Formats: sequence, structure tokens, C-alpha cells
Amino acid sequence: MNEEQAISIEQVLLVKKTWRIFRAIDPAIVGDTFYSKLFSENPSLRRLFPRNMHAQYYKLMEMLNTIIGKLDRANELEAELSVMATRQAEYGIQPAHYKWVGDALLWTLKQGLGKDWTPNISQAWTDVYVLVAETMLAAVSPVAKTK
Repeated sequence: MNEEQAISIEQVLLVKKTWRIFRAIDPAIVGDTFYSKLFSENPSLRRLFPRNMHAQYYKLMEMLNTIIGKLDRANELEAELSVMATRQAEYGIQPAHYKWVGDALLWTLKQGLGKDWTPNISQAWTDVYVLVAETMLAAVSPVAKTK
């Protein structure tokens, strides 16, 4: 992760604070909301996931917990994202899918936070997602592999 992709300490704190709210919600509810939005907007992605999504809901929450837990430790986060990106590429996730996932994630967060979803929180989550997506995409791009 380079300095151009940096997020502020305030953004990290906002994301961590608002994520605590989601950690208290049943992963099945968060996961179902997220994947329902993702698949309704992008039905072609459904085939990349198991028929029974229950375990996937927990994997989503675990992945987000890991990412958010390491937001203030760039080297650890970058290594973790590289592993995640490689695994997801093996499952068939394509670069274009990252935007769709980001849109569904931000929508899910907005629904969950309701009136507490402020412009600052929206910007913090957007910037964090862009950082994560760009880091993951760089990890699996042909250019990144030749460096």
C-alpha cells in the first residue's frame, strides 16, 4: 500500500467505531442483507457462491473483522489482503466484481446505520473500501506479479 492510498486516523477510527455496531448483529442478517443486494444487482455473481450461503455469511464477517482490525497496521493488512485476493481470484472473482461488492457493502452499511450514516462515515468507509480493493487488485494483477 502506498502513501497515495492512505486513509486518515480519523477515518480508521470512524470505520472501527461503526463496525462495532455490525459485529453485534447476527452475521446471518448482515450476510443475507449484503449478498441479497449483491445478487439482486449482479445475478451473474450468484454462480460463484455455494447454494447454501449460511457459512458464507460468517466468512464475510470474519473477513471484514480481519480487515478492519488491521486498518492501523498497514504491513499486516497488505499481507492479509494479498492472501485474500489470491484466494478470491482462484474462486473466479474478477476485477470488475470489486466495484459491485463495494456498492453492496456500502449499501448494507448504510441500511444498518440508518440515520447514523453521515457524510463523514460514508466517506471513511468509501475510502477504506477503495484502499482495500486497490490493494487486492494490485496483488493479483499481472504487473504486480512481475515486480
